[in-house]
Amino acid sequence: MMTSLLIVCLLTVLIHAAETLSYAVRFAGVRMGKLAVALSLTGVIVLVARTANLAQAPLTGKMVDQALKDPGFDLETVLRLIIAASTLGTLIAITLFPSFVRLFSRAVVHLEVAGSIPKLVSGVTVDKLRSARTHFRKPTWSMLRSLRLYGIPKRFLLLNMTVTAIYTIGVLSTLYASYMDPDHLVAISQSSGLINGMATILLTLFIDPQVAIHTDRALADPKEKPKLGRMFGLMMFSRLCGTLLAQAIFWPAAWWVGALARWLLV
Repeated sequence: MMTSLLIVCLLTVLIHAAETLSYAVRFAGVRMGKLAVALSLTGVIVLVARTANLAQAPLTGKMVDQALKDPGFDLETVLRLIIAASTLGTLIAITLFPSFVRLFSRAVVHLEVAGSIPKLVSGVTVDKLRSARTHFRKPTWSMLRSLRLYGIPKRFLLLNMTVTAIYTIGVLSTLYASYMDPDHLVAISQSSGLINGMATILLTLFIDPQVAIHTDRALADPKEKPKLGRMFGLMMFSRLCGTLLAQAIFWPAAWWVGALARWLLV
């Protein structure tokens, strides 16, 4: 079971690092003036995250089965370790953000020349991979000092933190709720949409429009590009805080899903 837990944690790190680094792709697209091309690369990152999610789900479900068979198996601790892995993945992405903005800037240019992602990938050589090291930059204190609000609404960052927390524990809290109430295991295990649906509504109504507005402003006015970079930096830190908030709302969310699922079955 330790091997399965390690694999799940590694996949969780990959999922959250990939989703956070999608900001680097958008920022690189704005800096190069090729946002539409950059968004096609974002699709690749989303594909990586979703593929990792597909591999993660059955392994996590297997842990619930193990906990039901073995009373000594501490499922809550295991699930909280998985949440901690999401924090680690986000932190890794924040550290790599400056480097990946430079790397994705080059990738956007090469993608425009290649014309498709398969051609772009096939054109990668050992020499190009070696030269990629020159694009890596360590985060500096001046980068952190520049992350002031500068007109970016605090409620926007709080919403991004909340949405991240909900997405982080959406499936995990549902699995724990099904473990606490095995008589309604199937019904509860299918209820993760009750939590993730709330996050999707908040994301669609409040967060995505703000990101689009600031991105368009940066494309129209070069002076707005630094502000866009600060916004993405603050969004990454709010995501990091969101993964920490997920630890706090994990149990209440599990209780809420279980109670709501039982009420719907009455």
